[in-house]
Amino acid sequence: MPTGSGAAALNVLSGNGPRAAVRELCRQFGDAHGIAVDVAFDVNPEVIRRGEAGEAFDVAVGNPPTIEALIRSGKVVAGSLTDFGRSGLGVAVRSGAPKPDLSSVQAFKRALLACKAVAFPGEGASGRYFVSVVERLGIAQEMQGKLKPMAAEDCVEVVARGDADMVVVVATRIVDVPGVDYVGPIPEDLQTKIGFAAGLSAGAQDPEPARALIRFLAAPEAKATLRAKGVEPV
Repeated sequence: MPTGSGAAALNVLSGNGPRAAVRELCRQFGDAHGIAVDVAFDVNPEVIRRGEAGEAFDVAVGNPPTIEALIRSGKVVAGSLTDFGRSGLGVAVRSGAPKPDLSSVQAFKRALLACKAVAFPGEGASGRYFVSVVERLGIAQEMQGKLKPMAAEDCVEVVARGDADMVVVVATRIVDVPGVDYVGPIPEDLQTKIGFAAGLSAGAQDPEPARALIRFLAAPEAKATLRAKGVEPV
């Protein structure tokens, strides 16, 4: 970023998936450049809604379809979409609880059926995909009453409180949540990869620092932090 930029603050509107990585990288960027970086997290559909409703932001972060939707509505600059990582679905249980076997599709199926309550995000890409996995496993009927769709900001925390036995969510969402133990990824035969991307707001008052932040999210020096927070860099 050019020295002497007058930017004092940046507003980032981000999906919940890469929360830990985005929070840490924005802190690093802000510290390095003397800029306050304010990050608001929400589910991807709400990121789209808030952006399209005219909420002020400088950088949007979300699944690539989220950024593409904001480009189509003119809220994010065309051509600014920058992929910076991806993550598969993972499983967590309450700290100290026995860890279920995830070593095969059949083992994962047994683990789900053994639960009294399985939390997942009621909105967003990982939640929709998990519901399709349950149907693919042929246990939708048996899991009725056990599936616990949650608000994205509470889908892991509900397990820490003991109100669900297990959560299935994009693995990055589990990082840095106290009171839960990460078990591992769901079996590879059932796995998907959810991407994370950033885009420049068409309404950014000072676009150069915002562009610099987007470049930083995808830069080689960000890779160690991304990996530490569960994101596979691209």
